[in-house]
Amino acid sequence: MPDRLALLWGASFFSGSLAQLVARLTGLPIVVLLLGVGLLFGESGFGLIQTSLLGRSLEPLVGLLVCLVLFDGGLNLRLAGPTLKRSVLQLVLVRALLGLACTALLAHVLVGLSMSLSLVFGAIALATGPTVVAPILRQLGLAPFLSCLLEAEGLILEPVGAVLALLLLDLAVGDLGRWQDVVVRLLVRLGGGVLIGALAGWLLSLLLLRLIVPGGGGTEVLSRERPGTPPLGPASGPDASGFNPLLESTLPLQVTLGSLFLLFSGCEALLPESGLPAAVSAGVVVGLRLERSATLLDELIAQLALLAITVLFPLLAADVTRQELLLPGLGGVFCVLALTPARWLVVQVAGLGLPLNGSEKLMLSWLAPRGIVTAAVGSLFALRLEEAGVAGASLLKGLVFLTILLTVGLQGATAPWLARHLGLNAGAPPDPSTPEGLPAAGSAAGTAPGLLAVPAAPLAAGDPP
Repeated sequence: MPDRLALLWGASFFSGSLAQLVARLTGLPIVVLLLGVGLLFGESGFGLIQTSLLGRSLEPLVGLLVCLVLFDGGLNLRLAGPTLKRSVLQLVLVRALLGLACTALLAHVLVGLSMSLSLVFGAIALATGPTVVAPILRQLGLAPFLSCLLEAEGLILEPVGAVLALLLLDLAVGDLGRWQDVVVRLLVRLGGGVLIGALAGWLLSLLLLRLIVPGGGGTEVLSRERPGTPPLGPASGPDASGFNPLLESTLPLQVTLGSLFLLFSGCEALLPESGLPAAVSAGVVVGLRLERSATLLDELIAQLALLAITVLFPLLAADVTRQELLLPGLGGVFCVLALTPARWLVVQVAGLGLPLNGSEKLMLSWLAPRGIVTAAVGSLFALRLEEAGVAGASLLKGLVFLTILLTVGLQGATAPWLARHLGLNAGAPPDPSTPEGLPAAGSAAGTAPGLLAVPAAPLAAGDPP
């Protein structure tokens, strides 16, 4: 058993790094490659990654890694101006209501899922992952307003969709008896998670300011070198005064990770399903309070979030068999393809009164790839449905991963052509040194400066996004 577990983790890390390398060399969408290598090394391929060996430990592991990804997104969230805030709120509310109903109806009619599981799929599909949207946006060079709207939509709806899907799952397996319970618990979980996360983020930011900025109130940016000391190198150690540059630069990261993981696990124990909204809320508060005072910390968090994504996607995809992926059949393909015109209708309603023209609404409707939270929630839900003996677990999981593959692959491949055809790529051009399909260095989220994100310091040469 220990040897098989070691092989599982070795194959997971290797397959993720292999996908990153191929993406760098070819410019193919990274998420499709991560899912592809997961299928290749998993149950449907060579069988090197067998997630069944992890048992019940898979769920908390996935939760901790996903909360890190969402915290990193929250660090970069900036909604400057009332127009952008109103646009994001309007889009999120309409998608949460109308989008849920449309997606559930399509899954029920075209795939044959029961209505209860169709609603679960509709909630899962609400999340348009910012970690998937961002590389595409960097490639397109859209106007900042449209880019910010797309990224903020995904970041907010990821935890909302996850919590809603969990409650709808409870309703489907009989743990909840009434719709009223779903609504009440949704508000309590989201509200409680946001409040606890905001408080934890405020306390964490106070500590980080003391660690990062001398005196706790200056503007000096944490860097890899201390002024007046030799550059930090491989053999660098404490100087005559006892100052260790390497330790001082990583201590805020250690404190942040420890606090974040305690926040997530504590929220899950105190108020189940509130950990993800708490992680986003804490990230937003820390990002707003630190502003530009933690350049290196942002860099390190972004790199760890990337590592989490690199391991998570192959690990989750490895549990999908060929039979499960093919189980939705042509009905599943038509269902996923129909999500785009359904989203177009939702965007038309959500865009009423917003400063968006027809071309921008069309691009907003087309660009909605699903990402890491969709994969994580879909995999964990299938396990729970199988344990509860609910029919349709494999069909739901196959439909979720089919949705990820088709939306990322199709939209990632055609979005550049559509942006050029609509004349929307008049914003900042993509960095020519960045391979197609990868975000430019300097921001894990690939966000637009001044509106949604404060740009981070450039990543080391050769690093993936």
